[in-house]
Amino acid sequence: LKGSLVLAIVLLCGLAVASYTYAGEEGMRGISMKREAALPEEEWQKQAMFPDWKGYTDDTLVMNSMLSFLFYHGQGTLWLRISEEVESFSLYINGSLCDTSNSSEGVWSMDISDLAVDGVNTLQLSGILPLGLKEAVEVFVPYPAVLEEEKNTESPESRGNLEGIQPEALQLISDLIESDIAHGFTSAQLAVVKNGRLVYENAWGRTNSYEPDGTPKTDSRMVSSDTLYDLASVTKMFSINYAVQKLVTDGAMDIDSPLVEILGEEFAEDTLDFAYAGVEEVPDLETQKTWKRMLTVRDVLRHQAGFPAGPHYNNPDYDMTLLDLGEPGSNLCYAVNRTQTLEAICKTPLLYEPGTKTVYSDVDYMLLTFVVEKVTGKRLDDYMEENFYAPLGLDHITYLPLENGFSAEDCAATELNGNTRDGHISFDGIRTETIQGEVHDERAWYCMEGVSGHAGLFSNASDLAKLASLMITGGCENHRFFSRNVMDLFTAPKAFDFGHWGLGWWREGDDQRIWYFGTQASPDTVGHQGWTGTLVMIDPSRNLVIAYLTNKINSRITDETNLNGFDGSCYTASTLGFVPQILSTGMDSDVDISGQLMDLLADMAAGSLKLIPENAAADHPYVKNAVSKIEVLRTWAENSGNTRYVSFSDTLKDTLPLSSH
Repeated sequence: LKGSLVLAIVLLCGLAVASYTYAGEEGMRGISMKREAALPEEEWQKQAMFPDWKGYTDDTLVMNSMLSFLFYHGQGTLWLRISEEVESFSLYINGSLCDTSNSSEGVWSMDISDLAVDGVNTLQLSGILPLGLKEAVEVFVPYPAVLEEEKNTESPESRGNLEGIQPEALQLISDLIESDIAHGFTSAQLAVVKNGRLVYENAWGRTNSYEPDGTPKTDSRMVSSDTLYDLASVTKMFSINYAVQKLVTDGAMDIDSPLVEILGEEFAEDTLDFAYAGVEEVPDLETQKTWKRMLTVRDVLRHQAGFPAGPHYNNPDYDMTLLDLGEPGSNLCYAVNRTQTLEAICKTPLLYEPGTKTVYSDVDYMLLTFVVEKVTGKRLDDYMEENFYAPLGLDHITYLPLENGFSAEDCAATELNGNTRDGHISFDGIRTETIQGEVHDERAWYCMEGVSGHAGLFSNASDLAKLASLMITGGCENHRFFSRNVMDLFTAPKAFDFGHWGLGWWREGDDQRIWYFGTQASPDTVGHQGWTGTLVMIDPSRNLVIAYLTNKINSRITDETNLNGFDGSCYTASTLGFVPQILSTGMDSDVDISGQLMDLLADMAAGSLKLIPENAAADHPYVKNAVSKIEVLRTWAENSGNTRYVSFSDTLKDTLPLSSH
C-alpha cells in the first residue's frame, strides 16, 4: 500500500509538471539554446546545480528553484550543462519562459540579452523530468561587461540613449568647463558608465596650459579621451585597495594579520626614539614598539595606524621631530629609493596611539605597497597589470607612462616649475621643469621610484571608469576579482560614528561627501579624490560610475602664503563635485529640466561672486571664474529667450572689477 501511494504521488507530480510546462508555452519568448562543444574556462559570477542548488531540500520548497545574479539590459549569455538523464525542464529569465524543447545532454549557451534587466536578474529552473534526479542541469552565469557605444560624429551631449542621463545636464557641464578653460582653467576629461555602458566621454583643453612663467602656452597638444592624467590619491583605491580586496577574496591575505608577520620584526624594532613637537603625551620607545607590533592591515586601511599625515622623507632638511623644515641634513628618515623608504617607515615613530584617531596619511598606503609586494612577490605595478589592467583590456592605465609606451605629450602636465611651487621650495635633486608624464607627488617620485600605492597611477577617464565598475559587479565577463562579501566589508562604515569612511574608501553616508559626490548620490556611494584634481565616484544603487579628471595644478601659485594653492583651484571646473551634482539632475526621468538648470546656473553665477576675495584684482582667478559663470548664464538665457536672466547676468557683471568686463 505504501509503495502504491508513493508511485501515485510521483505520477501525479509528473503529470502536474508536464501540464504546467505545457501551459506556459503560450508565453514562451523566442530565446533558444545553442549547442556548444565545451564549457569555456571562466571564473563565474554564479555556478549552480539544479535541482536543490544549495545542496539540500529547503523547507521553503521554493528557494532552490530560483537563482539571482547581477546583469544589465542588452547583454548576457548563460551556459548550461545538461545531464544525460534529463528529459525536459522549464527555464525562466525574469519571468519569461525560454524555449528548452530541443535541449539534450551536453553544453548549451543561451543569449539572454533581450531578457536581462539592470541590476538583479532572476533565473528559475523548474519541472525537471524525470523526478528524483540529483544533478540534472548545471547553470553558469558570467559577469556583465562595460559596453562601449559606437563612435559617431555627433557631439556626446546630443546623442540619444544615455541610459537616463539628461543631455541638457551634460551640455551644461561641458559649457561650464569650456568657459572656465577660456578664462584660464587648465583641462579636463570625463567618462560616465551607466547600466554597464560607457555612455559618455569627453575632453577639454590642452595637455599643458601654461609656460613656466605663467603665460598661456598655445602650442600644446589638445587633450583627447586618450590623454593620461596623474591620478594622485585616486591611486590608493585602484592599486592598493583593489590588490588587497582581490588577495582577501582569493584567501591570500588576512587584513587582521599583524604587519610584523608580513614585513618582519624590524617594522617595530627599528623605530627611532624621538617625539614630535606639540604632542602632549609622548610614549616611551617600548610603548611605540608595542603599538607597531599590534598594527594590522585593517588599521592601516582605516587611516588609524598612528602615522603622521605626510612626512617628507624625500627632503634632507625636513625635521621629523618638528614635521617641518629644520637645519640642513636634519631628516632622520631621509630616503631616496624604495629600499630606504621601507627602512624610513620602519624607523618612523607613531604620532598617536593606533585606533584612537583618524589621520589621513600617505604613509599608510606607502606601507601597504610593501605589504602587497611581500605577499605577492611582485612589484605593485607588475601585479596590477597582470591581475587587473591586462585581463580587462585596459591599455590607458599605467604606472611610469614614459617607460610604458607613452610620451610626455600623451599625458596632462601638472606643476609648471617642478616641485618648487614656483621657486619657493628647494632641496637636493628637486625637479624644476614642468612635470609631464612623471608622477607629481614628491614621495611617490623621489622615495618610491614612481611606483607607490598612495600615488603614481596614470589613466584616462574611460579606462578608469571601466575599472571602477568592478565595485558594482565584482567581475567582468569571464574574470572574477572580488566577492560580494569582500566588497561589502571594504565599503561598509569603518565605525558607527565614521559613516564617511570605509576601509580606504570615501563614503557618501549621511550626506558626508556631497562636496565630491553631490547631494543626489545614494548613501552607499563610494569613491576617492586626488590632489591633482581627480575624482572617481561609484553609485551602486544607480549603476553609475563617474570618472572626472583635471590637472588643475598645471597653473601658477595664487598666493605665496599658501604654497598648495594654485590658480586652477579657483574655478568651478576644479571643484570635481559639480559634475555628479549636475549630471544627476533629472536622471532616470523624462521631466523637462531646462528651467531647473537655468535657475541652478543663476545660483552658480551669483554664488561665484561670494568667492572673490576682498579687493581682488580683475585678473584674480576667482574673478575670472565669476566672469565664466556669468557668461554661461547669459548665453543660456539668450538661447532660451529668458530676458529676466539676461538682465540678471548683466547686473552680476556690473559688480565685478571694471577691467574684467
